[in-house]
Amino acid sequence: MRRVFSWTGLIFVLLFAARGLAQPAAERSSATDEQLKRLLERFPQADLNRDGVLTQREARTYREQLQTQRKQPPAVERPQPTEADVKYGPHDRHVLDFWKAKSDQPTPVIVFIHGGGFVGGSKNGVSAALLKKCLDEEISVASIHYRFVTTDPFPAPQHDGARAIQFLRHQAKDWNIDPERMAAYGGSAGAGISLWLAFHNDLADPQSDDPVLRQSSRVAAVGSFGGQTSYDPHVIEAWIGGRANEHPSVFKCYGVRTLEELNDPKLQPLYDEVSAIKHLTADDPPVYLAYNEPDRPLPENAGPGQGIHHPAFAHHLIAELKKHDIPYLYRHASEFRGDAHLDMLEFFKKYLVPHEAPAP
Repeated sequence: MRRVFSWTGLIFVLLFAARGLAQPAAERSSATDEQLKRLLERFPQADLNRDGVLTQREARTYREQLQTQRKQPPAVERPQPTEADVKYGPHDRHVLDFWKAKSDQPTPVIVFIHGGGFVGGSKNGVSAALLKKCLDEEISVASIHYRFVTTDPFPAPQHDGARAIQFLRHQAKDWNIDPERMAAYGGSAGAGISLWLAFHNDLADPQSDDPVLRQSSRVAAVGSFGGQTSYDPHVIEAWIGGRANEHPSVFKCYGVRTLEELNDPKLQPLYDEVSAIKHLTADDPPVYLAYNEPDRPLPENAGPGQGIHHPAFAHHLIAELKKHDIPYLYRHASEFRGDAHLDMLEFFKKYLVPHEAPAP
């Protein structure tokens, strides 16, 4: 599952498309040019006048806009974790990094859960810019690994995310954490886990012999970058269309190999259990949603897995959030040009950072 909000490939493609401008721009458009037609399908935001046709002039202008936006200060150097590769459970991948913000008071914590189709990825993918901004504003950060479905199918990754939250709460006193002010976010698979944590009933077991499992698994805010709000292959087929439900990870998540096996009704309870939207209730936390796949139906020749980060996942969730008056913020790359991670942080701060009441 590809990385969201990455502009390097887009700039390259548009640069290639925008060459050869000696001929008038009006002579080339997606109406007649296959290359521009493919670009429009992949990057509808390049259609600057929103008329459904991408001209070569628009491709060139959009490329120049992106290049201007990319002229930013050098990348932020990632601070070293205060605590690195800390074990939060018994498995080899039950490890996390923790960056402790300097503060006289217990701090909020934002937890990053990486993507990678539940078969890859690393906790090292946490945004350096977000990390630095959080620490500057007295917000601690954690980044976790979790088990892959190649060895531990669903719902192992979801339960690992929950245990990591519980472990951080268990460490609250030693790490100066405010256990009531915790948020989680991630991209793709990590977004799906984060949303599941936000909506699922609390997994705390007060009677457990394991002190970690006595802690709450709930979070106060959640962020999704291209996340799937359902992992039911039948729901994915209905919402997204094409062959999105045939993404290779879908089969691996359930330990099956064929569509026929995915149609086994015995799997339906598991589909419901791991799909975040199935657990949504009125007491759930605010949600930040960011997507960059084209917000339109898939092409007729869409391949297996294409559309697995489609904005339709967000639209269906938003419909349910509205029913329960749960706050949310939706961003799409076609309209938003800022750093979505820092934008998410500002959204989180409304719910994680106390604000003084306005003067009467």
